[in-house]
Amino acid sequence: MVAPADVWCTGLAEYRLDDLARISGVSARNIRAYRERGLLDPPRRQGRSAYYDDYHLSQLKTINQLLRKGFTSAHIAEFFARMREGHDLAAILGVQQAILGGKPEPARPAAVALDLDPGCDEAQRLLSCGLAELKADSLSLTHPGIAEIVTHATDQRSYIQMILRVVASTEGTIDELAANLVAAIEDAFAARYGAGYVPRPDEADEVAALISDYRDLGMAVVAHQLDRAMQRHMVSAVSNYTAGIATNDWKPTE
Repeated sequence: MVAPADVWCTGLAEYRLDDLARISGVSARNIRAYRERGLLDPPRRQGRSAYYDDYHLSQLKTINQLLRKGFTSAHIAEFFARMREGHDLAAILGVQQAILGGKPEPARPAAVALDLDPGCDEAQRLLSCGLAELKADSLSLTHPGIAEIVTHATDQRSYIQMILRVVASTEGTIDELAANLVAAIEDAFAARYGAGYVPRPDEADEVAALISDYRDLGMAVVAHQLDRAMQRHMVSAVSNYTAGIATNDWKPTE
């Protein structure tokens, strides 16, 4: 079974049908029906297995919201069909894509295999967190910045253990932070357009760009604040280390 996003981290994850049903609250039977009626995008196929992701989860939430507002399945199917064709209410699709990080990703460099057994605990945790991928029985990191550091290390395992420690120690904090950032985006959007506002077709690009900007701003501010806090703690750690050496009457080896 593919581990859900909340096992190790809260990034984009993949789910089997039963996992998606459990997380979304929509029965597997209804998910199949939505897919057959054109409401839900097809899953990613790998052999005989089907994998859904966070975008499908977002679509299910949208479907539930429309059903609660009185839309029929036929209306919703037509709605999604027109969105896929780029007609009329495509604005909402643009908004969803912006929330999920819809900007085109730059071309990724060729993956470098890790010196790590794909079946070991560390590898499975990296896969569950979405920080690694398995291709042709070799494991490689998915984040270019992390991959560049780790693949050039002489002791990759210690770097990987560092990554997993950070993931484990920040899991709850990251989820709470993400919820607060999304709430801030919702408030900012409501302050500009009004609560419950549905964009007009001609506002699609504007709304998608605004939400994408809000998302990027939130992440940039968090990165900046984290960097400042780490600098303070690093200075403190170095000072404590130096003081410890002095206290122990350290002397260089002659």
